[in-house]
Amino acid sequence: MALRERVVAFVEEGHTHRAAAARFRVSVKFVNDMIILKRETGGLKPRPQGNCGGHGKLGRLQDWIRARMDGRPDLTLDDLVLAIADAHQLTVHRVSVWRALRSLGLTHKKRPASRRAKAA
Repeated sequence: MALRERVVAFVEEGHTHRAAAARFRVSVKFVNDMIILKRETGGLKPRPQGNCGGHGKLGRLQDWIRARMDGRPDLTLDDLVLAIADAHQLTVHRVSVWRALRSLGLTHKKRPASRRAKAA
C-alpha cells in the first residue's frame, strides 16, 4: 500500500507516469493502473481476485449434484454432463463438473487406490 500511495502522490505532484515508473522501479502499466484505480474507487486497496467460487453455471446446481452423487456414486463425469444437460438444459464441460465435484469434496474414483509393490 505504501508503494501505491507514493506512486500516486508522485504523479499527482505533476510528474509523468514514465517518470514515476522509473523512480519507483515499477512498470508504466502499474502506474497507469494505480491512477485508474484511484480515479474509479477513490482508494488504492487492491480489488478482490477470482470469482470467489460458486458463481459459475454449476453454482446453483451444487445441491442437485450432491444428491445425484449420493444416489449413484458410480457416475462418471460424462454421465453427469449428460444428466445436467437432460435435467437442466445446460451445456457444461466435463472439467467444470470435475471442479464442482472437487469443491463439494466429492470423488469420482471407481476403485480404491491399490497398494504399491514392494521394492525388490
